[in-house]
Amino acid sequence: MLTLFANFKGGTGKSTLVFNMAMWRILQGKKVTVCDLDPQRTVTDVAEIRDEDGVEPSLSVVHELPENGKAKGDWLIDVGTSDMGSLRAAIRMCTKIVIPVTPSQADIWATQHFLDIVETERKGKKMPPIVAFINRADPHPRSRENAETLEALETLESIKALPQKMVQRLAFRRSFSEGLAVFELDPSGKAASELDELARAIYGSK
Repeated sequence: MLTLFANFKGGTGKSTLVFNMAMWRILQGKKVTVCDLDPQRTVTDVAEIRDEDGVEPSLSVVHELPENGKAKGDWLIDVGTSDMGSLRAAIRMCTKIVIPVTPSQADIWATQHFLDIVETERKGKKMPPIVAFINRADPHPRSRENAETLEALETLESIKALPQKMVQRLAFRRSFSEGLAVFELDPSGKAASELDELARAIYGSK
């Protein structure tokens, strides 16, 4: 499975998501590879922190898409719009797309633009399943921005809008700086619970 995590707008927290989701899949017993095509190489840096600190399990990171799209195990692809060539190649190759969307009108517009690119690159080919969810959500349970963003996502016909969300929490920032997934930092914390619910919505329970 080749899962692309991307959007047309920066700052959506996709690299944090990719790292935590990859570690969650490893916890499920899957063979996981992260394809870090983002020029910032953030996931690569986090994997190196784990190696330097001797944290197990280690995270396998590569910087090229699998040849001819043939890959063993789960591949999570992190790529930004600063490298449109790699983004378009990943869209053509992936078997699933996950779109993190921060709660704002600008992000809805960016998501629509991104979906246009997906349709262009997959023209004549079967469209992969596409899911979107609110990332870096307002922590207030009655946030108007969260509700309006979810409603807007639900109007986009080519995607499945997930009700699960990840709230903007310190734990997600710490996970990068310390090289630990949120469930490694605090297994019983809210961030770990949100990650688990989202991961099961994306991948299922297996």
